Amino acid sequence: MVDQIVEHSRETIRKGSKSFAAAARLFKADTRAAVYMLYSWCRYCDDLIDGQEMGFGHEEISPQEACSRLELLREQTTRALAGDPVEHPAFDGLQRVASRYRIPDRYPFELIDGFAMDVQGYEYRTLEDTLLYCYHVAGVVGVMMAYVMGVKEPDVLSRAADLGIAFQLTNISRDVMDDAVNGRVYLPESWLREAGVEPSQIALPEHRDAVFSVIERLLAVAERYYASAREGVRALGFQAGWAVSSASGIYRDIGSIVLERGSKAWDRRAVVSSGRKLFWALRGGIRALAAVSLDRRRETPPRSPDLWRKSDFA
Repeated sequence: MVDQIVEHSRETIRKGSKSFAAAARLFKADTRAAVYMLYSWCRYCDDLIDGQEMGFGHEEISPQEACSRLELLREQTTRALAGDPVEHPAFDGLQRVASRYRIPDRYPFELIDGFAMDVQGYEYRTLEDTLLYCYHVAGVVGVMMAYVMGVKEPDVLSRAADLGIAFQLTNISRDVMDDAVNGRVYLPESWLREAGVEPSQIALPEHRDAVFSVIERLLAVAERYYASAREGVRALGFQAGWAVSSASGIYRDIGSIVLERGSKAWDRRAVVSSGRKLFWALRGGIRALAAVSLDRRRETPPRSPDLWRKSDFA
C-alpha cells in the first residue's frame, strides 16, 4: 500500500531539489522516507513565506500577509509537534518524523525564526549576521537530519549544522542576483562596501566584478564549513555517510561552477550535470567507506575554535 504522505514528500523533493533528491536515494528506505518528509516540510514553509512553488517563481506578498503566513507556520508547527491534527501533508510528515526520531522542538522553530528574518527585513551587516541566517535556514536542517540518521552527540550535531551552513553559503553565492531582484541581500554589507558596492546596487551590471570578489570570499568561508562537516561523517553508518558525502560533493560543486564562471556566474543558473552527480555519488561512497573505517581509527580533530557557531547551540 502506498504511503500518501511519503509519496507526496518524495514528489516534493523531486521537483524542489534535484541535487538533494539525487543524494537522498542513497539512504536506507526508512531513513529516506523520513528525509523526504522533513524536506517536504522545510520546502513548504520556505515556499509559503517566499511566495514560490518548489523554490521557483515569485508572488508579491504584502508585509501583513507575510506576517500572517509566518504565524500560520508557527501555529501548524506547534500543532504538529504536539501531535494534534494539522491542515497540510507537510505538517503530517513533520509530525511523524519529529515523534519517531525525537527531534527537539527548538530546531523546527529555529528554522521558522530564519524565515522571520526574511519577513522582518533583517540586515546582514557582517559575516556573522549572514552566518546566523545560514544557521537558521539550513544549519538546523542539518541538525534535524542528523537526528533522523540516529546521531545526537553534540559534536556531531555541530558538524551537521556546519554542513547546512556550507550549503546555504553556496546557495547565496549561486542565487545572489535573483535574491537582489527580489529585494534580498544576504552578502555582508561590510564586505560589499569594502568592494565599492552599495547593497541596493548589487544587481547593476557594472558591479559584477566587485560582487564576484565578495562571492570568492564567501565561498572560501564555505570551504571551511565543508571541511569541518567532513569530520562528522565517521559518526554515521556507511549508507548515511554515503548520502551525506554525495550531497556535500554535489553542493560544493555548485560553488566551483560559480568560481569557474567568474563575473559571468549569474548569466545562467549554476547546475551540476547528471554525469557530475554520478561522479560525486561514487566519490561519496569512497569517502564514506574511508570515514567508517580509516577515520574511526584516529581521534577526531577538534572543531576550529574560530569557526562561528550560534552562541546557544546545543
